Amino acid sequence: MNSTGSSSGSHPVPAAKRFGFLGTWPLPALLAWAAAWGLFRLAQGWSWGTTTALALASALGVAASLWGHTWWRRLFIAAGFPLSLALSLPAAGLAAVPAWAWLVPLALLLLVYPLNAWRDAPLFPTPRQALDTLAAHVPLAPGARVLDAGCGLGDGLLALRRAYPQAQLHGLEWSWPLRAACALRCPWARVRRGDIWRADWSGYDLVYLFQRPESMARALHKARSQMRRGSWLVSLEFQDPAVAPTHTLTAPDGRPVWLYRMP
Repeated sequence: MNSTGSSSGSHPVPAAKRFGFLGTWPLPALLAWAAAWGLFRLAQGWSWGTTTALALASALGVAASLWGHTWWRRLFIAAGFPLSLALSLPAAGLAAVPAWAWLVPLALLLLVYPLNAWRDAPLFPTPRQALDTLAAHVPLAPGARVLDAGCGLGDGLLALRRAYPQAQLHGLEWSWPLRAACALRCPWARVRRGDIWRADWSGYDLVYLFQRPESMARALHKARSQMRRGSWLVSLEFQDPAVAPTHTLTAPDGRPVWLYRMP
């Protein structure tokens, strides 16, 4: 376990800043897939042959993968066209599926991950032991109020409960299916549906986030504006490079946990 009060090094410019709204995930993936399919159909219409059309569309997908800010986003963008093409082949048994049927998984995606949550992190669970050493560096009194901002299915709340078994745990999630599942999974926590950016953080002793790089400057600004002196903002993996953390811990899987104490 490492602890430090500052960090150094160069940091890439987030895609959301480089491309504006077009960099808001998962919009880059959706646009790249649509462009690859458009090029594929266009090349077929020009009688360039299926092999050439496939190569051109796949190359476009690989080039568009540079739009992604992390390696998994790049992989997601690059693999979208060939994977969807493979699923559409007669050998996959999906050739007879009507075109509108492909809207069903998209509708389910929007239900779980609504449009106004696109600027937040996708559904990635917090490892159960990621916060086990947190209480040693951020001691909280029994009954302290702790918020998991964007609690998803509740993995962050489970990790927080291991660290602070006597705390009052709260979860906030915009997606109502995820909120319902989290409430069932974590009956000992108060889980509400709401926008983490519109919610008031002033009543919490600690706010935990597992967001995305593009969100951290906004999160630090909100915490400093609303949270009282001595309270804590804790972020798994991602930091605001413009603000030096109070401490940095290392989770068992090697990911950093950034601790910010409100001045």
